[in-house]
Amino acid sequence: MTACDRIFAAVFPPPSEASLPTPKATPVLGSGGFEGSAEVQSAIDWDPQDSATEVIVWERAWHTATTFLSLPNQEFPKNRDQLQGTWWKECTPEVSAAIKYLVSPDSRGAQIRRYQPENDLLQWYFEEAGLRHFIQYVRPLILQGLKDPNLARGLADVISCLERAYSIYLHNLEDYVYPLCYNKGGEQRNRFMFSLTSLLTHSLPQQKINHLLGEYLRWCAEGVLGIGGVSSGTDHQTLDQPNRKQLWRLQKSGLGGSSLQKTLADVMSGILSTYIRRTFAREWRSGSNVTTKLRYWIENRFARFIVEVLALIDPNKNPQPESASKITLDDVKTWQEIGINQLGLLRTEELFDVVAQWGNDSKGAIEDLKRYVTTTAARTHLTNSFSEAVGRRLLQPGAATTAILQIYISIIRAFAILEPKGVLLDRVSRPIRRYLRDRDDTVAIVVCSLLADSKDPSPGADMLPELAEEMEKSTSIAAQEDDDAELDFDDMEWMPDPVDAGPDYKKSKHLDVIGSLISLFETKDIFVKEFQKVLGERLLKDEQNFEKETRVLELLKVRFGEAPLQACEVMLRDILDSRRVDTVIRNDQNLVMSTSGEAHAELHARILSHLFWPSLHSETFSLPPEISAIQSRYEKGFETLKQSRKLTWLNALGQVTVHLEFKDRALTEVVQTWQASVIYAFQNNSPDSMADNSQPVTKTVTQLMSELAMSESFVRNGLTFWVGKLVLRPSPSAPDTYHVLETLPSSAQRTASGSATTLLTAAAAADAATSAPASAVRSEEEIMREKMEVFWQFVVGMLTNQGAMPLTRIVMMLKVVVPGGFPFGNEELKQFLEGRVKEGKLEVVGGSYRIKA
Repeated sequence: MTACDRIFAAVFPPPSEASLPTPKATPVLGSGGFEGSAEVQSAIDWDPQDSATEVIVWERAWHTATTFLSLPNQEFPKNRDQLQGTWWKECTPEVSAAIKYLVSPDSRGAQIRRYQPENDLLQWYFEEAGLRHFIQYVRPLILQGLKDPNLARGLADVISCLERAYSIYLHNLEDYVYPLCYNKGGEQRNRFMFSLTSLLTHSLPQQKINHLLGEYLRWCAEGVLGIGGVSSGTDHQTLDQPNRKQLWRLQKSGLGGSSLQKTLADVMSGILSTYIRRTFAREWRSGSNVTTKLRYWIENRFARFIVEVLALIDPNKNPQPESASKITLDDVKTWQEIGINQLGLLRTEELFDVVAQWGNDSKGAIEDLKRYVTTTAARTHLTNSFSEAVGRRLLQPGAATTAILQIYISIIRAFAILEPKGVLLDRVSRPIRRYLRDRDDTVAIVVCSLLADSKDPSPGADMLPELAEEMEKSTSIAAQEDDDAELDFDDMEWMPDPVDAGPDYKKSKHLDVIGSLISLFETKDIFVKEFQKVLGERLLKDEQNFEKETRVLELLKVRFGEAPLQACEVMLRDILDSRRVDTVIRNDQNLVMSTSGEAHAELHARILSHLFWPSLHSETFSLPPEISAIQSRYEKGFETLKQSRKLTWLNALGQVTVHLEFKDRALTEVVQTWQASVIYAFQNNSPDSMADNSQPVTKTVTQLMSELAMSESFVRNGLTFWVGKLVLRPSPSAPDTYHVLETLPSSAQRTASGSATTLLTAAAAADAATSAPASAVRSEEEIMREKMEVFWQFVVGMLTNQGAMPLTRIVMMLKVVVPGGFPFGNEELKQFLEGRVKEGKLEVVGGSYRIKA
């Protein structure tokens, strides 16, 4: 019978009368035993004359051995006592002699058929036990255990089923076959176990088995290492006896070996990551020694558990931890480095939160990252991950510019500690700098923050007092024009640029937050121009001390040089010199308040050199006669003192202290000049009105515009301001009409009268609308609008004379005809012309503009 016939017969059993491979009696030999023929037993060299006798002896031995070793066509019983007889048979001398003839190296039949696999008894037994019985009866039981939702019970069923199968399959081999083989069957035993393990691997769903084993190993590891609140009931140092026995059973049932070791490696990698995240997440304090604690835990807890488990599942070792282990000190160090990398990945994910909450309690996270960013791959991962987090969480239209600047400052400080060379900072800061450069209010916030009071407990929403502190600390910053000098032959600590530095990388010598923010802008002129504007606003306020402005100006001169900031220096000197000139003129013109206590207006002026100041508001309107008279006297005194210079009054920039007296109250306010002029217009000194005090003075918006020669916007602003102060009241019957509120409603009247409540509500709204101080310096939009009004006359002339024209041709013509050239581009002119289209002065036909008829 060939090997193929035996495999086919194992799957499709033949009838009982055909199950015997050889007849029970041999016609050639007179005896049925294996010892009857001396020639057959003693001859080693094969004699062709005795071939028929030897074949019959071999066939009878094969039949006897296979009949004894064959397995019943049924599931094996769960009770071990029921195995005797049916599964564990008693071996007779005839069976033993037959097996010996088939497998013993001294047997003539075994020597003759040494290279014939179809006559290998062990191969036949593997096909009988594995290919037939295991697939038909054992595998379904294992699959049923794998489907059990209870993992512990399913694993126990699988192990128990495999243990019984291995016990039955190996019983006859260990007791009756291997002892008769060469070297006690060592080679045959290994070959059979390898074949059986391969069958187990390829016939069962390894994904389910690995998942089952992984969950069990994870449960053991969490219990021993004390992760996730799982406890094994011990002191969390070693496995308890039931789990050690279970792991030993896994190995003996064929589920151990290299496959289980790979599963253990995957599980322990996850355990290490879980421990790091649960123990060290948001542990950012400086000096917390996170890496030291992690190394100690890996060496004394993590590695010891792996050693213990490997000793139990290693097929070449005894089930004792002390008999282990292939784990060396280098392996432990490798695991520690893996732990440091896992901690670095955690800190990389947390880096944005670390920077957003930057302080002394966050520096420990940067110290952990320093041990992680030692390779190019780690540095690349950190910068890519952090840049993605910045783009997703920070660089959004809804984020305030102050918040972006605050985090950018923290990024500079954090990355300066992480990597002093500045390569990582250069990578992650580029998208932030590009985004800040595109925001219109960035330069204004930076400049205002530099001039802010760092000790102010309640800074404005557009202020960063931290920049003021940085400026105060920057007293010894050297000029940085020599930053491009790469070679400093006196620097004994010189190091080459990092290998991952970009081609345009510049090495920074200082942790200079101010310098980084100033370099956001393409040229110095943008920053200097904004600083000049903000400085002008602050200098025109009613302040007596400008030490802060002087200090900041001197520090900026160190950075930019004196030439770009010359105008700012002149502005500051104008304010300081104005105090001396004002005192001289007031004394010369007898404008000092008299000692008699007589009340009269008092005027102080600030004399500005208009060539060095930014464009200021120069709106004109009529002032009270008393103020105009004082201005004339003051102007005369200035011309006497400065004979070659002349004063031009900027009435819209002044401030006035107004004292108002009513029937039931008095009010003192510091207001803008146009607001003072508006309320002064409600003072009527005519004899008739003074005699009749019952009628309050009433004015309309049109009357005020005519009397004061003031624009409507200023008039309405002044009226709204005084309504907010409960000085004026709008007429409920006549629109744009206001009268003085001589007496306020009493509390009883407020409760009974709904109109009083409406009055208070309107006053509160008006006060809120005019609470913001007016800007003295004109904005870029105002200046551009004023210039565009001049160019509008050229546009009207061109469209009238030459007809409809496209935008590009209008721009080209303006550059030719406007003296000095046209300073605006296509986008600015397009925006201006679209405004004229909305006003109904122009229309667009086929992409060309023309005068609307």
